[in-house]
Amino acid sequence: MKRLDIKDYNKNKGILIDIQNKIDYNDYHHPDSINIPYETLLLNYKTLLDKNKKYYIVCNKGVKSRKAVAILEFYGYDVTQMSYE
Repeated sequence: MKRLDIKDYNKNKGILIDIQNKIDYNDYHHPDSINIPYETLLLNYKTLLDKNKKYYIVCNKGVKSRKAVAILEFYGYDVTQMSYE
């Protein structure tokens, strides 16, 4: 599993997806991120993601982003877990 610190993210690298719920996302998020909650992403990844693009997945504590990255990697997506720490 690829991991990267959020400080090293550059929007030219790929799409940053914050998988927090909407309330937590509204409280705090990276300014370049889009919000797709964890459950929504995993239930709709085929229509939301493109296997030809790179995605960076982040959440507040890293637990859900780690799970999401593992699942999406299994399905052949180019994903990297981002960390706020």
